[in-house]
Amino acid sequence: MSGTSFTLEIRPRIPPELSRLEELAGNLYFSWDRYTRGLFYYLDADLWEACRHNPKVFLRRVSQNRLEEVAADRVFMEEYKRTLAYYDLYHQAGDGSTHLHALGSDLVAYFCAEFGLHESLPIYSGGLGILAGDVCKAASDLSLPFVAVGLFYHGGNLLQTIDDDGNQHASSENPEPADLPVRPAQGADGKEVIVSVELPQSMVQVRVWHAQAGHTNLFLLDTDVEGNSAADRQITFQIYPADKEARLRQEIIMGIGGVRALRALGLNPSVWHINEGHPSLMVLERCRELQFSGLDFFSALEAVAASTIFTTHTPVAAGHEIYTVDLVRSYLFPLIRDLGVSEDEFLALGTHGGASAFNLTTFALRCSRFFNGVSRIHRRVAAALEKPIWPEIPIEENPFCHVTNGVHVPTFLARNWFSVLDDPGWHNEFLNPEYWRRIGAIPNDTFWSVRLALKANLLAECRRVVELRCRRHGYSQQQIDRCTALLRSTEDIMIIGFARRFAGYKRATLWFEDPDRLQRLLNNPERPVMLLFAGRAH
Repeated sequence: MSGTSFTLEIRPRIPPELSRLEELAGNLYFSWDRYTRGLFYYLDADLWEACRHNPKVFLRRVSQNRLEEVAADRVFMEEYKRTLAYYDLYHQAGDGSTHLHALGSDLVAYFCAEFGLHESLPIYSGGLGILAGDVCKAASDLSLPFVAVGLFYHGGNLLQTIDDDGNQHASSENPEPADLPVRPAQGADGKEVIVSVELPQSMVQVRVWHAQAGHTNLFLLDTDVEGNSAADRQITFQIYPADKEARLRQEIIMGIGGVRALRALGLNPSVWHINEGHPSLMVLERCRELQFSGLDFFSALEAVAASTIFTTHTPVAAGHEIYTVDLVRSYLFPLIRDLGVSEDEFLALGTHGGASAFNLTTFALRCSRFFNGVSRIHRRVAAALEKPIWPEIPIEENPFCHVTNGVHVPTFLARNWFSVLDDPGWHNEFLNPEYWRRIGAIPNDTFWSVRLALKANLLAECRRVVELRCRRHGYSQQQIDRCTALLRSTEDIMIIGFARRFAGYKRATLWFEDPDRLQRLLNNPERPVMLLFAGRAH
């Protein structure tokens, strides 16, 4: 007997008293606001963990009885109203210029290949994404006129497991947009924004998704659009595909499509930030726009470069996008022709001395006028590496600057430190150096007790992860105890951590370049040391 199967999902109906829970779930403000996340945790702690802290999924699965129960719970309702009061106060801050269709001429557009705002929006791979997410959050806290542009990766983050033989197995998350804190972007006319980008064999339609992070608007480009070919729909599936051609296709969509998306939204940034080389092809679309007003290519390029900032993040070759000249020519020739510049003149913007490789970092440097490294030391290294861009200028005098990377404090500060600071106004003092000198006045025993508590939490989490893996592999309890013995130690052990992606250029093997020194570190009975490796290849 044949038939058609259907999937039904029974969702709870949120009581009117709690109607704004959906608003809280749809704004990534929750990613750094503990009060908002606390509401979901209080509703159902186990479900919150099972949903991997994704509030939109959580609200679809939470029990109807539980919702009705907390709606009648005076303690919960007081906390709910307090959270909404903080949320509303935060969003009323500033002069109102951060409303999407009210953004003026001081707007900053920040382009990046990944944004790590929260695990519920899996469009990031590593540190570049976390930094970009923190920049978006800080811009929101400061009520800056700021928009961000990236790609919507349907494959999400790759999930990794290790089998009994130590082999890695990866699978894609494939999250549905309905499960994520995004919605279709709308222009001033209220219609969904879809733009077109020409590739050699097709005209690709690109949908624009809109994510809200406090005051900050993040726009994500998506080629999985009906009417596109199967190959074109896959362009934005996976972050950083290994295939070079697929990577270049992504970067054309991000750079050229990103500019067109902002224009379709009615936005006219005055500052354009290229975060790493991936989005640098945006320069070409902006030059094309200026040529419509009568400028030749190099005059247009000079005007574009004057409002463009480029930040580079790594001196290691693997962190830079390099393509063969033939591949660049095959994808960009129609645009190069329209720009009225010869192939040789264009290729010279991304190559050194007739080299056969087109380097997007080199291209971004030649097409911008403000350049950042991400620390004072990195500025010196990057300035030396890029000396051919300014061959007549001494390295110490070339125009490279630096902005030392930091973190978004409300996201990363442990709960334990909140009570130590014990000042309801501390989160308004991030830009006041004098205020933070008070950290020196924290009593030593208080400071050290917090550090030990956090270390205990870290070891407990490591133990949980190791035990989970061991049980998945069928270990006996005796084997599990042996694997986690050091993690159960009550001795005060110094922990030296390596928490990075396990890509070769992250240099995890630096540990073993001086075995004698490592042996002295690990075998001193009076000063026990633990090496903690955490990370994955993706």
